[in-house]
Amino acid sequence: MRLKHIKGSEEVVSSSNVVIKKPEQYKGNFKSLFNNSNKIYLEIGMGKGSFLIEHARRNPNINYIGLEKYPSVLLNALKTIEEEGLTNMKIICSDAIWIDNIFYKEISKVYLNFSDPWPKARHEKRRLTSSVFLKKYNSIFKGLKVIEQKTDNDELFAYSLKSFRRNHYFIIKKNTNYFDDIRTEYENKFINKGKNINYVKVIKF
Repeated sequence: MRLKHIKGSEEVVSSSNVVIKKPEQYKGNFKSLFNNSNKIYLEIGMGKGSFLIEHARRNPNINYIGLEKYPSVLLNALKTIEEEGLTNMKIICSDAIWIDNIFYKEISKVYLNFSDPWPKARHEKRRLTSSVFLKKYNSIFKGLKVIEQKTDNDELFAYSLKSFRRNHYFIIKKNTNYFDDIRTEYENKFINKGKNINYVKVIKF
């Protein structure tokens, strides 16, 4: 799906104190941005941010970072975070492909919510649950590796389960008709249309 570009969005994002500029400079030391040693949870492809913002509201003792490639998508999230003064949430505007250049042994959990399924076989490496990305995640986790995935795409879900197992992740929770009280914008749309939501939580030691 082609995203609508909003004129001036790049300038708004680059001037926001919520957005981490040159994030690679903080590699291995993101806790310094939050001035504490609380756990850091990362959502890759945060979209408009409703999921991560609500988590940040409910869990002030956890730090949250949202990674999003498209500046236009972030405008509402930036406004909400700034207006509410959510000091435990930051945003990085970047492609996920660079994730292992940004973080090093500091993430406690990764959220993958309604990621692009990249259905064509030639695009497999772009899927956020492909072996390519799962290997990148190995270096960003601190201690136990924890990933939670939600998707409406049954094919991507089946692929992800196989990929997790192939990369030595253990499935500790799985549901093909999942209901979450903290939802993304896409999730609400899918539920209203009667679409099932697939969920899995995996760990790796």
